[in-house]
This record gives sequence, structure tokens and C-alpha cells, in this order.
Amino acid sequence: MNLTYIFSGFAVGTLVGLTGVGGGSLMTPLLTLLFGVSPTVAVGTDLAFASITKATGTFTHRLRGTVEWRVVRLLCLGALPAAILATFGLKYFGGLNKEIGQVIRYSIAGSVLLTVIALLFKSKMLAWLNAHPEKQLHGHKLDVATIFSGALLGTLVTISSIGAGAIGATLLVMLYPRMSSAHIAGTDIAYAVPLTAIAAFGHWWLGSIDWALLGALLIGSLPGITIGSLAARAVPEKLLRGILATTLTLVAAKLIL
Repeated sequence: MNLTYIFSGFAVGTLVGLTGVGGGSLMTPLLTLLFGVSPTVAVGTDLAFASITKATGTFTHRLRGTVEWRVVRLLCLGALPAAILATFGLKYFGGLNKEIGQVIRYSIAGSVLLTVIALLFKSKMLAWLNAHPEKQLHGHKLDVATIFSGALLGTLVTISSIGAGAIGATLLVMLYPRMSSAHIAGTDIAYAVPLTAIAAFGHWWLGSIDWALLGALLIGSLPGITIGSLAARAVPEKLLRGILATTLTLVAAKLIL
């Protein structure tokens, strides 16, 4: 088993524990750029990785009562059909060929840049919403917007494996500005479990999961997430997010160029 993959899993797991940013925005570009894994296989393997790690996180949040299940159901109404349609789209257009691999590469770059925007401007967007309560959605409009957001995330996650972390949490903050941070995190993780599981199953069907690579990443990431979570309080969040945003911007530029 490749020790480099185990170490990479540990490094990404530690960063996820420290920052709370989804592993996809870190792991998928890492596999593509550093190890030369094809974009399709990188996405498929990372989705299988995410479905396992997020299931553990959901169990913890459920015990703490920090999951808004009604919001989870609305997100899934949009996300799960979108994930299935995106999988069939990859199958129809040839998910493993070179041209689609390039499209996926650009999709990864776009998703990484959206993650950067979410990291840098989430608090400012939330402050604006709180200052303009008349702009907040309610009732049926809020439900429709939640379902639509789920569909957008389902498509992004299936194609690029990125979106269920920082982007999903930012959309939840925009739609539900009164929801506590703990409930945002718990809800974001909970809806991502069936989404990443369905998307991973679709990539298994496409033949784009490297199981040996997945095993090595899991061996490294699980202790990494634990250590990162324990150390999170000792490291200034603003500094970490700034470094992470800079790194992800450079990653996106490298993917595009």
C-alpha cells in the first residue's frame, strides 16, 4: 500500500478537522495534480471516501440533536435526482474518455473557486442578510429555493466531488440565517451522506473508483480528522481559512492552466 497516499489522507484529514472545509475541495485536486490520477477516477474515489467519512459525522450530529431533518429532506429532493441525472450524463457522454476528463477538470477548478468564495465571504453575506431581513425567503419560496440549491449541489458533487462542504454550508447560511452554526454543520453533513453515496455508486457503475487508493486514504484520514479537530481551538480560524483560500485559488489556477 502506497505510504504517500496514506500520508496525503492524513494531511487532508487534519486540514478538514482544523477548518471544517470538505475534503473534496482538497483531496480531488491533490489526486489530480500531485499524483496524476485521472479527473474521473479522482472524483469517483473521493466520493466513496466522502460517503464513509460523512456517515460517521452524521451519527455524531444526530446524537447531539444538531440536524434539521426537514431541511435535509428538501435538499435531498433536489440533490438525489440531480446526482442520478448527472451520472447518466457522464455515462452517455463517456465518463472515462479524455474530453470528458478535461470537462471534469474544469468543473473541479470551478468548484474549488466557489469554495474559496464561500470561505472568504460567508460572514459578509450573512451580515448583509441580517441587515436586510426583507430579503430573506420564507414559506413556499424558501422550500423551493432549498430544493433548487440541492439540485445544484447534487450536480456539482457528482461531476467534481466538491460542493457538499463549504459551498453547501454557505447556501444553508444564506437560506436559513437564523440557524445555529452547529445545526448548519449537522444538516450539511446529513444531506451529503445519501448524496455522496448515490454519486459514489454511480461512479462505481462507471468504473471510476480506485479501491486500493480509497483504502490508503481512509487509513490516513481518520486519525488526521481526529487530531485536526482536537487542535482546532489552538489555531486561529481566520489565519487557517486565509491560508486555505490562497492554496485553493492556486490549485484552481493550476487546474485551468
